[in-house]
This record gives sequence, structure tokens and C-alpha cells, in this order.
Amino acid sequence: MRKLEEIEEQIRNLSGTDIVEFRKWYAEFDAQAWDSQFEADVKGGKLDALAEAARRAHSEGKSTKF
Repeated sequence: MRKLEEIEEQIRNLSGTDIVEFRKWYAEFDAQAWDSQFEADVKGGKLDALAEAARRAHSEGKSTKF
């Protein structure tokens, strides 16, 4: 079996309590991974074009307060 298939099988065999704990752990893990990737993208300049487009739109009066 491939590693991912083994992990999937192990997850399928978790008890209800363990599934709850796994979901909580995974949500936190996934959020941290997303945050790390976002920070790397910001530092790497990958969002610069989007930020500039937003600034331009704002200066052209295309944004509103909410």
C-alpha cells in the first residue's frame, strides 16, 4: 500500500473520540500550514500585484467602507 492509503485506512479505523481529536489536530495543523505558506508568499512578493491592484482601485474610488 502507498503511504497515503495506509494513513487513510488508519483514519477510517479511528474511534469516534479519536476522530474528534484528529479533526481538531488536523484543523490546527492545516491552519498553521496555510499561514506559513501565506507568509512565504508575501515575503516572496507573490501578492504584490494583487496589493497594487487593490491600491489602484482604491485611489480610483472603486472601494467602499463597510
